[in-house]
Amino acid sequence: MNTMAKTILEHTKGLPEGTPICAKELLHLGGRAAVDQALSRLLRRGHLMRVGRGVYVRPVEGRFGKRAPSASSVVENIARVTGEAIAPHGAAVANKLGLTTQVPVRSVYITSGRSRQLKLGSQVVELRHAPHWQLALGNQPSGEVLRALAWLGPEKAGAALRTLKRKLSAPELQAIASARSLLPSWLAKQVSEVVLNLGASSASGQKSDR
Repeated sequence: MNTMAKTILEHTKGLPEGTPICAKELLHLGGRAAVDQALSRLLRRGHLMRVGRGVYVRPVEGRFGKRAPSASSVVENIARVTGEAIAPHGAAVANKLGLTTQVPVRSVYITSGRSRQLKLGSQVVELRHAPHWQLALGNQPSGEVLRALAWLGPEKAGAALRTLKRKLSAPELQAIASARSLLPSWLAKQVSEVVLNLGASSASGQKSDR
């Protein structure tokens, strides 16, 4: 292993699990061509895994050999490095909240950034660009509710919201109500009617950016 590859490998040892490694972030160690060659060498020797175009991670070493980092750790670190807002897709959240028995067959997250796929060993993780309102309340319970309702759609969201209203705390319900101006009209209307007990006409002026 040449000096550049050894330097990069040493640099990555202290990184948390799932931290993305890109050539542009290693240019303080040497020129771009040398860094690219070193990354390719580390990939061939199994010291790194390629998860996307130009993006690598260190495999996790355990009792039974090497494995890919968890999807959640990779996604969390991508959000930290890029500044994107990233959260579990509404289908997964709806299942978590007991609103559906449908279990997603693959890991899907929504993001404020561009859509793309990540490959973690045999697992494919999909990042899908989503409207701002679906990410406005972050990963707190109120934000999870919005994403679940977005996935359920206009026909099922009202019933789901009535079910969730009995389980959510007052601050969580208030957070959902406070986001009405960001929501599409159909959802702002249902939030007004179910959460705030307002008539249908009260939500007619809500703004939609969907």
